[in-house]
Amino acid sequence: MAPKLVFLMLMVFLTISFNQVLASDPDMLQDVCVADLTGKPKVNGFICKENITANDFFTTILGTPGATNNTFGSVVTGANVEKVPGLNTLGVSLSRIDYAPGGLNPPHTHPRATEMVFVLEGELDVGFITTANVLVSKSIKKGEVFVFPRGLVHFQKNNGKVAAAVISAFNSQLPGTQGISVTLFASNPPVPDNVLTMAFQIGTKEVEKIKSRLAPKK
Repeated sequence: MAPKLVFLMLMVFLTISFNQVLASDPDMLQDVCVADLTGKPKVNGFICKENITANDFFTTILGTPGATNNTFGSVVTGANVEKVPGLNTLGVSLSRIDYAPGGLNPPHTHPRATEMVFVLEGELDVGFITTANVLVSKSIKKGEVFVFPRGLVHFQKNNGKVAAAVISAFNSQLPGTQGISVTLFASNPPVPDNVLTMAFQIGTKEVEKIKSRLAPKK
């Protein structure tokens, strides 16, 4: 086999292997590494604490519906490494999302994880947008599952007349969430108005109005 072809095949193999390594959280190197949430220094994850208990791997946080009396009519309750320290280095986490009738989990992304939702109650209209700007959407109901690929903008909307709820699974101990509207209109320090007016083709007054509505409650 020609040396150039061997080199090319080696580079392809290394590229595929490298991408697979980066596809989720790093593999653990011991049985458990319960997060020391107060420990310093911070690393890519959390340092391990010395004494562990069963409670480090336990939570009841997803068993109770969250309060949805807010601007969007939805609330996310996370069971990630910050709430369940035993998840440190395990590469998984869950969330519960509750929706009031008409409630919306507004467009957002998870930079570190793919998300899979399982509908506990109600019906939802869900979707994600590909990098080719194609909307992939579906109506889902109790007992059904939908997947949102890692990093893609997605949403869930309860268009029903009763409350809805899902359990979300992630292939990361801390998937991160970046809401599109809040990121652009409520960052600190703020994104300059002239960036937003040009990006969204709206006037400064409209930008200021949106910022005021999305500003954190004091």
